[in-house]
Formats: sequence, structure tokens, C-alpha cells
Amino acid sequence: MASLLVVTVFLATPAILILVRLYQKSTNAICTSKKRLDGRTAIVTGGTAGIGLEIAKEFAHRGARVIIACPFKQEGSDALKTIIEETGNKNISFKLLDLSSLKSVREFAGNILTTEERLDLLINNAGISSLKDFQTKDGMNFIMQVNYYGHFLLTILLLPLLKKTGQPSEPSRIVNTSSYLHWFGRIDNENMNKSGYYWIPNYQYCNSKICMVSFSRELMRRLKGANVVVNSANPGTVGTGIYKPLGLCGLFIKNMCYLLFKTPREGAQTAIYVALDEKTGGMSGCLFGNCKESLVSPLAYWDTAKLWEESVRLVQLTDKELELSLK
Repeated sequence: MASLLVVTVFLATPAILILVRLYQKSTNAICTSKKRLDGRTAIVTGGTAGIGLEIAKEFAHRGARVIIACPFKQEGSDALKTIIEETGNKNISFKLLDLSSLKSVREFAGNILTTEERLDLLINNAGISSLKDFQTKDGMNFIMQVNYYGHFLLTILLLPLLKKTGQPSEPSRIVNTSSYLHWFGRIDNENMNKSGYYWIPNYQYCNSKICMVSFSRELMRRLKGANVVVNSANPGTVGTGIYKPLGLCGLFIKNMCYLLFKTPREGAQTAIYVALDEKTGGMSGCLFGNCKESLVSPLAYWDTAKLWEESVRLVQLTDKELELSLK
């Protein structure tokens, strides 16, 4: 009986996987907007690989000036070459940005504010997953700083340019990348930034993704009246290099996600939709998945102001910087 069960499972598994793939691939949504981006500027963090690279290529195809950012020079140079060759758009720039360093974020933002005349799209896409749980030089949890706190600081510093660019008929847009895993995260301001606190490996990733949703909601509230909208995008289950830190297990997960669920191009579609669709240009503080508005964990909207205040403290924003960004 036991051997029969093993044989049955062995024979049934491929069929089940094929059915999963057929269903998933047939239901993956694609952004259908034909909107051009000529004369407009977009920043894509993590725009040198995976989902971010696909977003950057899409914007370049549509005529935008695209600034891709990551902390790796060679990866940035390779991505720059790829985008130009595939799109024919030469108005592409690569700039170094290490989201695990407050100094790097400030230098990047200062450079943008000095050299760029406008900023229409800010895609906070970069993210990491790691089994290593440690503090950065800034005293923050590594995963939390890269995925959330670094983007928080970057967004606030770039708000003056986003507000200057946005118009009532065409607001500037901020897209924060979240995840299905935000449902498993929680906003625990007293412990969330610690290392070695949570016994579940990589739990800080879930926390970082619920923070991105909460941040979007609170920023929407504080931007009332400004021509800037901010939303979150859930790319879905995507086969990308984010699983690399997990070793051979990560490689297996990446390939299975790629084959059964979404490729990086498919995973990029929701962020592209949020950035370009006419309907989403009139919405703010929402979460989207598979190119439509999706449900949000109730915990993401619980006391968003407290998370904001703690984030301001940790990234060392001054009252003057806040006033300049939010006035």
C-alpha cells in the first residue's frame, strides 16, 4: 500500500505542476496602457536586475529618461548597456545607491536634486532577502534598512522635486514594492529594527513589506493637496535573484517560481500598471496586485503615524528637511 501511494504521488506530481503552470500563466495580468513617457524622468531602485530591470526597460521603450540605481558598479554598467541596446533609448543613467547606508542615500538624493530638472516616477523597487540577520553601520537591521528605511529616507528627500514636477492633470507617482508576505509581517516599532530577535528566518522581510504598505498610506495622508500619488505594488511570486542568498535551495525556489508562476517581466507588470495607468493616477495609498487593487492586511493601517515617527528618528531626518519636503 505504501509503495502504491509513493508511485501515485510520483506520477501525479508532474501533472499537478503542469496544471499550476497553465493556470498561473493564463491569469498573469499584463499592463495594457499605451502611455508614452517622452520628456519624463523615472528613477528605478534595483533597476539593474530582475523586476527592476524589466521596469526600467519598459519605461525606456516608452521614451523616458530612466535613472537606474544599485550599489554594484559592474551590474549597473551591464544593465545600462542592456537597456540602451534593447530599447534604442540613450537617455539612460546609472547611479550608485546603497540603501543600507544613510550617507549613500543622501548623496544619491542630493545628486538628483542638483542635476535633474524633474522627477515624474519614483519606483522604490530594490529589495533583498537574507538569512543573515545583522546591523548596518547606521545601527539598523540590514533587511529593514535596504527594503524599507532606505526607501523611506530617499522618498522624503526627493519629494520637493516630485512635487515640483507633478501637475493636477498628471501627478508624479511613487510606487513602493511590497509582497504577499506583508500579510505575515507586523509593525512592532520596539523590536522590528533589532537583529536576532525573531526566531523565524528572514521574518524581517515580511516586516519590511508591511512597512512599505503602511508608509504609502501615511505618506498619502501627509501629501494631501500635493500633485503626488503614492501606492504599493505586489509583484506576486517571481523567479528572481532575490533567492540567491538561500544557496542551492534558493536556486531551486527561483527556478520553480520562474517556471510555475512569474518571470521578472511578468512580475514587473503591476508596478508598470501603477506607474502608468490612467485610473491609478487618481488613486493613492492603495495596494495593487496582478494589475488590480488588492486586499491589504489590516495591520498595515494600524497606527501608521507611529511608524512614520519612528522612521523619521531612525533615518535622522531633521525638522527642516521635513518642512521642505512636506510643506
